[in-house]
Amino acid sequence: RNPQIAAGEEGYLLSADFNINLNARLEEVVAKGVTLYFVVDFELTRSRWYWLDEQVISRSQTFQLSYHALTRQYRLSSGALHQSFATLDEALRILARLRNWQVLDKASLASGQTYLAAVRMRLDLTQMPKTFQVNALANRDWNLTSEWARWNLGPGDLAPPAGAPSTAGDGK
Repeated sequence: RNPQIAAGEEGYLLSADFNINLNARLEEVVAKGVTLYFVVDFELTRSRWYWLDEQVISRSQTFQLSYHALTRQYRLSSGALHQSFATLDEALRILARLRNWQVLDKASLASGQTYLAAVRMRLDLTQMPKTFQVNALANRDWNLTSEWARWNLGPGDLAPPAGAPSTAGDGK
């Protein structure tokens, strides 16, 4: 819901909200200490009239959701960053709010072009233990994937935020 790309200092930042509803089976699996891997996929394409659309960029970011029985806390991790929560609902609320993920460098986009952006979140079963992968193939409870949210990005959508200093004429 509500995906947006805004200009930042280094590049363009993606923010989006997801609706994550774990079924009872997945809640039980997490509570027993199995890590769930959620992947956010981002794609940016440029339409071409003479050939297939050009894929400008494709990026993914993985989040790990786990429960630690010793501390009785849920843990949400992305790379080297970790955050602990007292309840599963708190962890899912943070997981559902993607903020300021740099998906593009400033030089990645051509001025005056229109692009098609797309984002989704999915449960990545390939990173789970093999026994769960086999079970997941035959069970719909494990299929947790959002639809692709797609929107057009035009030249006006990628302008620097109001009040930001202009880089025109600075010699870079």
